[in-house]
Amino acid sequence: MAVDATGAAAKQGKNGKGKRVRMAPKLAYRNLFHDKMSLTVTLIGIVFSVVLVAVQCGLFLGAQRSIARVIDQTNADIWIVPLGTKSFDDPSLLDGREKYAALAMPGVKSVEQINIGFSRWRKPNGGSTTVLLVGSNWITGGLRPWNIIEGSVDAITAPKGVAVDKSYFKDLGITALGDSAEINGMTVTVKAVSTGVRSFTTLPFVFTTLGRSQRMLGSKTKESAYTLVTLKPGADIEEVKQNIATRFADAEVLTTAEFRSRSINYWMFQTGAGAGLIAGAILGVIVGIVIVAQTLYASTKDHLNEFATLRALGASSGYIIQVILLQALVSAFIGYLLGISLSLLVVSAAKGTTLNVVMTPELALMLFGLTIGMCMLAAISAIFKVIRIDPASVFSR
Repeated sequence: MAVDATGAAAKQGKNGKGKRVRMAPKLAYRNLFHDKMSLTVTLIGIVFSVVLVAVQCGLFLGAQRSIARVIDQTNADIWIVPLGTKSFDDPSLLDGREKYAALAMPGVKSVEQINIGFSRWRKPNGGSTTVLLVGSNWITGGLRPWNIIEGSVDAITAPKGVAVDKSYFKDLGITALGDSAEINGMTVTVKAVSTGVRSFTTLPFVFTTLGRSQRMLGSKTKESAYTLVTLKPGADIEEVKQNIATRFADAEVLTTAEFRSRSINYWMFQTGAGAGLIAGAILGVIVGIVIVAQTLYASTKDHLNEFATLRALGASSGYIIQVILLQALVSAFIGYLLGISLSLLVVSAAKGTTLNVVMTPELALMLFGLTIGMCMLAAISAIFKVIRIDPASVFSR
């Protein structure tokens, strides 16, 4: 503890409660920074916890966005999907009747189709990999490829044209716009390059036109994986949904929000993919609490005699508790600033890679509250030790 702790206690005893309150932050500050090694260990524990929780939660949010990425890019109100579909990248085929039946429903503005299927991409220099081929007629309102940084969306409609994401160049065995490869034995040419368009399964998305995807996947002209329905302004989405659902026994009719939620829940919880991320975040909090609690406890134990002196001079248990909590609060604030700064560096470094780490204002605020709570909880162990001090022990030294 700082050398003038006893003097501070004497002053607060003479000047009353107001002076006592003002002296508590000063005493907490000096007590905290007096032992810089102990402070460093405490901050390392907090920073480690903040970064670990930030990365794990960022990966969790990033995974959710990756799972629903294609769904979020559409303007559809209702999705007609094959019966039993678990997520967007769990494709099977509709026979095509759904499009025309939906068009005949009152309140429907337009209907588009999306085709998706696992395909074999043969690299230009040999070898092959699996891709998710996505086909749509975006010119008439279907799914439009996004985040294009090289080439153009219109160029994809040219013969053999496809769009791929730059982060998958190495996996696809290509190096630049204009490179050629094969999909299921058919030659394709990269006419557009996107950025940040990554799938949760890490399989590269390859975008092309609906007709071209049907030929590559061997499906019939009318068949598609999904039928997207856009409603007229003012139409009742639940009523239209029920009307369409009554027409098909081998298909499901879901709102966009329902299909998005189903896709996320399947991958994050039914497959257990999210359990590891959640467990990592919880582990980070536990490790942080343990390290900070041990450090605060050790620091308090080393200065029990000084705390006993304060008690003997008339300092109340409440005042001592206030000092300890202020120490934890200052540690939390400094540790959070360092931890969130390091976390932002990790998020920045992950951009352009297949590792999707997301940081949002809501997550940053949650981390701040979590850090404060973690340090307050860690301070409890030190508080229990201090409030049991016998003030008379100072006279037995």
